[in-house]
Amino acid sequence: MEMCTSADKKLIDFMRSKFEVETSFNRVSSQAVKCGFGMQGVCCRLCTNGPCRITPQSPKGVCGATADTIVARNFLRSVAAGAACYLHILENTAKNLRALGQGKNGLTIKGPETLRELAEMFEIEETDPAQQAVKIAERVLEDLYLPREQQMTLVEKLAYRSRFQRWKELNILPGGAKSEVFDAIVKTSTNLSSDPVDMLLHALKLGIATGLYGLTLTNYLNDIMLGEPQITTAKVGFSVVDPDYINIMVTGHQHSLIGVLQDKIVTPEADALASKNGAKGFKIVGCTCVGQDMQQRGAHYRKAFAGHVGNNFTSEALLATGGIDLVVSDFNCTVPGIETICEQFQVAQICLDDVAKKSNADFIRFDSSEAADIAEKIMHAALESYTRRRGKVQVDIPDHGCDDAVTGLSKKSLKSFLGGNFKPLIDLIASGKIRGVAAVVGCSNLTAKGHDVFTVELTKELIKRDIIVLSAGCTSGGLENVGLTSPGAAELAGDNLKEVCRTLGIPPVLNFGPCLAIGRLETVAAELAQALDIDIPELPLVLSAPQWLEEQALADASFGLALGLPIHVAIPPFVTGSQLVSKVLTEDVEQLTGGKVIVEGEIVPAAEKLADIIEQKRKALLS
Repeated sequence: MEMCTSADKKLIDFMRSKFEVETSFNRVSSQAVKCGFGMQGVCCRLCTNGPCRITPQSPKGVCGATADTIVARNFLRSVAAGAACYLHILENTAKNLRALGQGKNGLTIKGPETLRELAEMFEIEETDPAQQAVKIAERVLEDLYLPREQQMTLVEKLAYRSRFQRWKELNILPGGAKSEVFDAIVKTSTNLSSDPVDMLLHALKLGIATGLYGLTLTNYLNDIMLGEPQITTAKVGFSVVDPDYINIMVTGHQHSLIGVLQDKIVTPEADALASKNGAKGFKIVGCTCVGQDMQQRGAHYRKAFAGHVGNNFTSEALLATGGIDLVVSDFNCTVPGIETICEQFQVAQICLDDVAKKSNADFIRFDSSEAADIAEKIMHAALESYTRRRGKVQVDIPDHGCDDAVTGLSKKSLKSFLGGNFKPLIDLIASGKIRGVAAVVGCSNLTAKGHDVFTVELTKELIKRDIIVLSAGCTSGGLENVGLTSPGAAELAGDNLKEVCRTLGIPPVLNFGPCLAIGRLETVAAELAQALDIDIPELPLVLSAPQWLEEQALADASFGLALGLPIHVAIPPFVTGSQLVSKVLTEDVEQLTGGKVIVEGEIVPAAEKLADIIEQKRKALLS
């Protein structure tokens, strides 16, 4: 079978050895011919007069909608869907925190410092930690459920002060987040808004709600329940899978739904159950963002967590190793392609949230008050699958990944590593030892030169130019598995950055974890800007989501634009059919927020453009 390439050569070699297994890598060629109207965003199928397709000969749909209107509607709908995904995660996380405070779900407070910080930030008067957790959760949920005409109360507390003021001037402070999503869907329906600029401003509102709530607040709440990230080294890749254990692969984004399971599978009862059936114990194997998040907190779960394997497009190959006994999914990045492979390798599946229901999986709706019982059911389902399938399915774990990936980065852990403040990093940038910072974030796709190819090669070009890279999202899995988050990668950096990395014992790529950690990068940027007494757009900082994949990435990008950051993509969003929308995103928005979209599909030119922006901003700071 034909197969697309990957930056991860060991992964490709393993997949080629499994000729009987079809994965996303094989299906790329059969989908190589793309719909030109869809690529440009000029296809409208909102009513039965269509689908209408805009061409030079047919510049308007039957209703009179222009390319500008159709493209803006499609873009806003995508951003709304992406924002909804992140807000769904936050909603469930807040409910779990509330249940923790009420003593209903078996979780305990593992991040008391974050709890105290949020209680102080939200001006909560309770002194009892459990009651603080309840009040924090309720404040978050109240904001999510506000009507659209009421501004969310926590935005000003969470946002960097200069950004908040700019958003206020632009009238893009979001109302109740779920209402903003709801009305974005209404606004983009048949024969409603035809104002593309208004729709793009609405996308910025959704970006702010996504970034401050869906990303940043979700991290804070998880830190309280699951423990704060601690810098450490970890083993990554398929080699984390030990066939002597009963292995539970987790996929998705909702780490708190897996929290009780982490505690359950390391109890004496669980050990005895595994031993009785010939296994050394139970292990959770991380895949996609939920695994990346667990890796960040690995210091808290050394016995339960085997390690992180890779991003969404490694999940099919992981199942083909035969070493996985059960898949537990809680959200997206759980690709439909795993369904047939699970059947092929007799792997049971359980879904905890019906938004991620797989067609051949069992569904156990997560309920905080029944968390302990659900964990028990999952453990026994893994055991049953293990005893049924082992001996019938070949287990083939390849030598893959590396043993010394640096993980556990957050604003707090990085700041602590630097001695309690960001002055050492600022001094390194001022001296030119580090030219600036590039956040290479977001998804992986198979079309921007192949799986993780653009991400990995762009990162190499950036560090070669003495630009330190921060990663968050599926990019992290790809960069880890090729060794770029290991200290030895310093040898690939420019002379100045190499010297810094050798002196500090760090890699040139700092892994902040899952896509939710894009919110952590924003808090680092805000703290750097505060230390310099400037606004975020003035920082020598750029974003790149070179291999963005899905609607959540467009919501992330809208947050980046609202922050005032240049955002590079290798594949343009589906807006090129509208000159107006393209111009607003790539030029005009810079006059409003300071940010803009940069489209560059070639690796070296992309690195050069980002390096030039960083250098201009660094010089402006020094002048």
